[in-house]
Amino acid sequence: MLVALTLLVFSRRVVPRSISLPLGCVLLGAAVMAIWIAPDLFWHGYRESWPFHNGLVGMARSSLPARLKSSALFVGVRVMESALLVPVLEELFWRGWLMRWMVHADFQRVPVGEYRASSFWTVAILFAIEHGPYWDVGLIAGVAYNCWCMRTRSLADCMLAHAVTNALLAGYVLLFGQWQYWL
Repeated sequence: MLVALTLLVFSRRVVPRSISLPLGCVLLGAAVMAIWIAPDLFWHGYRESWPFHNGLVGMARSSLPARLKSSALFVGVRVMESALLVPVLEELFWRGWLMRWMVHADFQRVPVGEYRASSFWTVAILFAIEHGPYWDVGLIAGVAYNCWCMRTRSLADCMLAHAVTNALLAGYVLLFGQWQYWL
């Protein structure tokens, strides 16, 4: 909550507010969510194989105690965090700063969405690594969000697409009890 308030107060000029393609953002966010859960739905034991279950990437298992899974306060905060806070922070970092900083140290001179293969793929790969045992779908998501950033040239559009993905995933976790997505 403190992070959200700090972001709201100090980042007004940094956090974009206008969305250029809202329907496209929603469709992309839904597609990324579908891609995220597809391997587990269609291939039983997929995440148990070595590339997704090892000492380097960890394992797709929830470490949440049962009492937190049944806590309305915890679940409410977790949903808000994943659907509202995480997309803003991650998009500011990955596509708002790092992708541009890799082009030029004075990243503000680089337009949002400018393509350079090295920054595009480095950000996509690091985004994948950040997602541990979900690195494969994290890579696809990173590529999708990077492409969307290039297409729209808007961090707000990336934030909305990312928020839709995370909100739908949160709904899936709660509706079907698939807590492993909330490591």
